[in-house]
Amino acid sequence: MNQPSAQTRPPRTYVDLSRTQIALLFVAMAVIVSAPILLHPLPPMSDYVNHLARMHVIADRGADSYLAQFYEIKWQIVPNLMMDLVVPTLTRFMDVYLAGQLFSILTFLLIISGTMALNRALFGHWSALPLVGFPLLYNYVLLVGVLNYVFGIGLALWGMAAWVALRERNIALRLVVAALFACALFFCHLYSVGVFGLGLLAVELQRLRDKWGEPVWPRLLDFCATGIAFLPVLALLRASPTWGLATENSWEPRGKIDGLVYVIEIYSDAVAFALTAVVVVAAVWALRHKVLRFHPLTWMMLGVAGVVYMAMPRVMFGSYLADQRLPVAVAFMLIACVNIDLRHTFVRRGFVVVLLGLLAVRTGEVQLAWAQLSRGPLAVKQSMQQVARGSKVLVAYADRTAGDDVRDYGLLHAACLAIIERSALVTTAFTVAGKQIMHVRSAYRERVDVDDGTPPSIDQLRAALEPIEGEDPHYWQLWWEQYDYIYLIFSDADADNPLPEQLELVFSGPRFQLYKVLKNRPASAPAVSQAPATAP
Repeated sequence: MNQPSAQTRPPRTYVDLSRTQIALLFVAMAVIVSAPILLHPLPPMSDYVNHLARMHVIADRGADSYLAQFYEIKWQIVPNLMMDLVVPTLTRFMDVYLAGQLFSILTFLLIISGTMALNRALFGHWSALPLVGFPLLYNYVLLVGVLNYVFGIGLALWGMAAWVALRERNIALRLVVAALFACALFFCHLYSVGVFGLGLLAVELQRLRDKWGEPVWPRLLDFCATGIAFLPVLALLRASPTWGLATENSWEPRGKIDGLVYVIEIYSDAVAFALTAVVVVAAVWALRHKVLRFHPLTWMMLGVAGVVYMAMPRVMFGSYLADQRLPVAVAFMLIACVNIDLRHTFVRRGFVVVLLGLLAVRTGEVQLAWAQLSRGPLAVKQSMQQVARGSKVLVAYADRTAGDDVRDYGLLHAACLAIIERSALVTTAFTVAGKQIMHVRSAYRERVDVDDGTPPSIDQLRAALEPIEGEDPHYWQLWWEQYDYIYLIFSDADADNPLPEQLELVFSGPRFQLYKVLKNRPASAPAVSQAPATAP
């Protein structure tokens, strides 16, 4: 009897863990990865506290007279609303800090479950391999604190899974489902829509390649029909104030390598190198022993993502890190395109050991770093006891060059806790038109940063005391009259009062100081000495 040819031989069946085993692993790893979030109500993530402050104002609904005096909520069609819709709803049952923690954990679960769903749609069965995405949940993009976008990654993965599952069914059903996902992703983040579009483009290009021998025009029409699902997004964008930011784009050729590194590296170069080395060695071993399989979509995804990544600007629609956010999302898509054969006991046990080991190392790295770095935000929260309710708070930098290192992120927006704890006006709260629905009322708008810029340095505050004629005005130009307190961040622990005739130190914490503004005090008047509170 003739042996079947390579073309007619049935594909090798890959054996995986049982559904129960996969579910148990998923739950165990979800608990482990959630530990740092649960242990740190104020994680040292850059934008996180700023967003949390907005959640508090939305949930308050004007009940607090001070907040109502400073802020107003204008519900608009803005592609940055998912957290604004979910977290304030959760605050009906818990405080805003716990609601933020729960939203972060839900984001983690959505990403991994979406990766598993896409993997199942591609290979036809549930697999344990997508669980290798758990260690990547902690990445640089997450630490920046752009939670709406990160949430959108998970939703985009589910949208891709639905598209693949419905691909050969009724075209109307497929397009309607995709349009619903695209609209939901619009309210996560505009970049999330782009991630979804990139994924569908790769899927459709691969399908064109697979059906190369069929008539051209029907294939091309079917391919182009995919764009119909995104037409509602165009209508939403045109109706959104975000459309006014369409010209705020800028390209930076440098930093593309950094975007790739952000997928795996956060605090420790050694940990990132070790994790990468383990994954590479394990993958090489698995390929050599033919227990690892890549879906054909893998290579199309890599090609499309590579071209798009190199072409993307650094700033798009006024939002930074447009290009450098993409590799993290693509990483989960690529994980979904891989399958592993766990029929052998050695491979099965080795896979589980490596999987749990990678997660333990990454979670341990985050926990150790956060145990140290969260001291700053916690001390800022403690210092709020020195701030009078309804105060006006100016944020300033002691070190103009600080703030870019990932270890600085915990302090960047920690002063926004004054919105939650003391119903204060804070100059750095996110109130950019077209990006957020929270705005500062007109009476106070000129006292805050409405462009999401860099806070003034202490030298700039000093220079404002003797303004130069003809110099462009700044929102802090009359700081000694318009603010009650100044948070000076990135300062040395033993730093002297930089302006003793205008400021009185009331709290000193790790790398920040809280000063009370001595309004209307003549420069020649002696300062009143008072022992400041000190963080433990």
